[in-house]
Amino acid sequence: MNDDLFLRDRQPLLIVISGPSGVGKDTVLQRMKERATPIHFVVTATTRPPRLREVHGKDYFFLSNDDFAEMIEKGELLEYAIVYNDYKGIPKQQVREALATGRDVVLRVDVQGAQTIRDLCPDALLIFLTSASEAELEERLRARKTETPEGIKLRIATARREMKRIDDFDYVVINPDYQLDQAVDTLLAIIEAEHSRVRPRRVTL
Repeated sequence: MNDDLFLRDRQPLLIVISGPSGVGKDTVLQRMKERATPIHFVVTATTRPPRLREVHGKDYFFLSNDDFAEMIEKGELLEYAIVYNDYKGIPKQQVREALATGRDVVLRVDVQGAQTIRDLCPDALLIFLTSASEAELEERLRARKTETPEGIKLRIATARREMKRIDDFDYVVINPDYQLDQAVDTLLAIIEAEHSRVRPRRVTL
């Protein structure tokens, strides 16, 4: 028997990590990077100012409103949205170039952005990240010390609405306090399982 029959191309995945503000999306992705996983992590463009220790080009591309508007006009964004009065968007060329290398690509987007990606690419893998409880989420937002009390209330109210969209996703991963590695293990297990599908996802953009 020809052994080539047992060889299957490993199709790159377009992985969308989403969920409410404060559930730890950035922290989870940072731990995945620390493990040197062979994944391309897309850097999101945003008009919001950098937080403490955030680095331009590494954590986000921090752009002026004019520069972001120019990217919209030139069609350089895969998706974009206003998130808490600031724009966020995914640079299109960065995603296409990464997929062309055969590597899995991870996008970090808000919940409405995840649906936009699904509309553009039905075979995208959508993963909803959440905290163990609303109380835990509120405590994390307070601990960041970047929000006013009114801002925290807005984010909690938004989180409640976003939780109602969970059925739009393929998987949900809980990221409890002090169990970061467990959440990352679950994410990586999902990704590996997806690569074992009899009918693999095929990404076209």
